[in-house]
Amino acid sequence: MSKLALVTGATSGIGKAFAERFAADGYDLIIVGRRQDRLVEFASAHPEVHVRTVAADLAAQDGIDTLAEICASEPLDMLVNNAGVSHYMPLADLPADKARELVNVKVLAPTQLMRAAVGPMQQRGAGTILNVAGMIAFSGPADKSVMPRRAVYAGTLAYLVAMTQTLAAEVEDSGVEVGVVCPGVVATEFHSSQGLDMSAVPRMSADDLVTGALRGLELGETVSAPGVENHRLLQDVFTADLAAFGGQSPRLATRYTM
Repeated sequence: MSKLALVTGATSGIGKAFAERFAADGYDLIIVGRRQDRLVEFASAHPEVHVRTVAADLAAQDGIDTLAEICASEPLDMLVNNAGVSHYMPLADLPADKARELVNVKVLAPTQLMRAAVGPMQQRGAGTILNVAGMIAFSGPADKSVMPRRAVYAGTLAYLVAMTQTLAAEVEDSGVEVGVVCPGVVATEFHSSQGLDMSAVPRMSADDLVTGALRGLELGETVSAPGVENHRLLQDVFTADLAAFGGQSPRLATRYTM
């Protein structure tokens, strides 16, 4: 029996590269995107596997609900939460509808899809959830010289990192694996669709990103960063996080009493 993978944002870029890789590995697929024509084109190009297309907008509650029902009812071996929008701009400049779209696509939708999928995966004793965040998740401490500013975008990616780490601990020893991949700049339509010219910026290929993400799962990396050569850098971040978490006390810190 073929394995089954569901990939959101599968009509281009990283999502399409994941779908291509899974098809090459013999997975049956449920591919999700806003553009039905691209979904059909992908399915027609891969007659060797069964491809189910779902045209859904994860910025809308009905799109999230449709996908959550599929995640709860289908025996998924792999769920890839990849769908995304950029909306690179400071919070004061970000229109309310774009802020809502960004939070829905990168926070609400992955949360609801994971919630729907993880219980059945635990019952089956197998399954993998992979979230696509980004290195911008670690950019919060940067000063104002680092541009463009994008508070909501950075916040949604940081949420995915923390959510994935905590969920991985919740499902430990259940047979379910949870990971998040943090790309840097990848050569896709993602930036050009937002009117950003990244042609002069060195970029990783989507295929290499997928290779890194899947190898990261094999290596047991809950948080993988395919463009970071020294993985100790990430481990140092998480060690510092836990040190700060463990350093709390019910007593007011002395620096606030002076």
